[in-house]
Amino acid sequence: MLEQIELFLGKASGFVWGPPLLILLVGTHLFLTVRLGFIQRHIWKGIKLSFSRKNEGEGDISQFGALMTALAATVGTGNIAGVATAIAAGGPGAALWMWLTGVFGIATKYGEALLSVKYRVTTADGKKAGGPMYVLEHGMGQKWLGVIFAIMTACAAFGIGNMVQANSLADLVQETFGFPRWGTGLIVAALTAMVMIGGIRWIARVCEVLVPFMAVFYILGCLVLLVVGLPTIPATIKLIITSAFTGHAAVGGFMGAAMRNAIRYGVARGLFSNESGLGSAPIVAAAAQTRNPVRQALVSATGTFWDTVVICALTAIVIVNSGEWQSGATGAPLTRLAFARLPYFGPFVLSVGMFTFVFSTILGWSYYGEKAVEYLMGASVAKPYRVLWVICVFIGSVATLKAVWDFADTLNGLMAIPNLISLVALNGIIVGETRKYMGKFDSEAETGDNSV
Repeated sequence: MLEQIELFLGKASGFVWGPPLLILLVGTHLFLTVRLGFIQRHIWKGIKLSFSRKNEGEGDISQFGALMTALAATVGTGNIAGVATAIAAGGPGAALWMWLTGVFGIATKYGEALLSVKYRVTTADGKKAGGPMYVLEHGMGQKWLGVIFAIMTACAAFGIGNMVQANSLADLVQETFGFPRWGTGLIVAALTAMVMIGGIRWIARVCEVLVPFMAVFYILGCLVLLVVGLPTIPATIKLIITSAFTGHAAVGGFMGAAMRNAIRYGVARGLFSNESGLGSAPIVAAAAQTRNPVRQALVSATGTFWDTVVICALTAIVIVNSGEWQSGATGAPLTRLAFARLPYFGPFVLSVGMFTFVFSTILGWSYYGEKAVEYLMGASVAKPYRVLWVICVFIGSVATLKAVWDFADTLNGLMAIPNLISLVALNGIIVGETRKYMGKFDSEAETGDNSV
């Protein structure tokens, strides 16, 4: 029975992530990049804004808190196990496609955040609520699409933001320390329950402390590993680039990693990692204290930069440079082998990084899923959803990796479709708001006027 379920999920994932969705996703990235005049050139403005902790306007949490919560959900096992899975299935070239997905995905992340702030609403309890479901309802007048997105989000959250995370962590801990998977599941589930009690404010506070630490710690650890393997890095980068356009068989050709697979797994894991086009991060962006949509959109866009352009790239180079991508391992075990090339230090960096990445992602995605079910059924379902969420953390810890990954991939693709439709349909609004406020933002930077 389990084998049949895995076979079905594998076929479903392959169908959803066929050429049409890949073209729609990458096409949206490129389209918005052109329409917005390469908005990526303003990424440094977003980074500067993101570190502002002052009250920027109406909202429930600061711009910094919103970014840290979004990064908490974004920087997760996709940066460790996801990168490894892409390279194992698509060869070294998949890493370049992941990176390019991130670079052009910055424009999409900017656009979806802008729309979510513009069309956010105030709930009966005085809190802000937003996201693609509200954009689809109020911006396009297509509530049925909003409902579909919310359903997909509520379900997808259990894959990308819950079970995949717990599964990869339990796998790594068992391989490294011999600790039982169920034990890891119980510990992470208990910690998750403790933080979720306080809702978005508690989640944001934990993420504001946890995310900067985990990102800096992991980046420095990767840089140390790369310094140790410095002599082979030029050849590694050349291999990644050439394999992206010619294909390169992983494990002696066993996985048939041609160029098509490099693109498919690179783009799919790129979306899994940075979530640009998925429509998840805009849900928390809508809760941010901001004076206009452009400011928060710039802040949100930096999430893709840090996640894929920096962290995923470092992980990929470490893995390919180690040569372990040809070992036959996949997921977190492959990353573990790569980091183990530097005894003691490498496994320590990976273990700490994996735990913090997984825990923060589970927290961030719990908010996304909760807001989706609230949109569908009202605030009364929040508590039952939280209980189910914690239970699934444990279930994910003991599930099989392939089934969990395929489940997450399938739902991610279905979730992205209505969001991408809204971005294309409302691109004129995105461009108009950008022209309206970007000039004012530039004037503010020159004069020091903070009234914009």
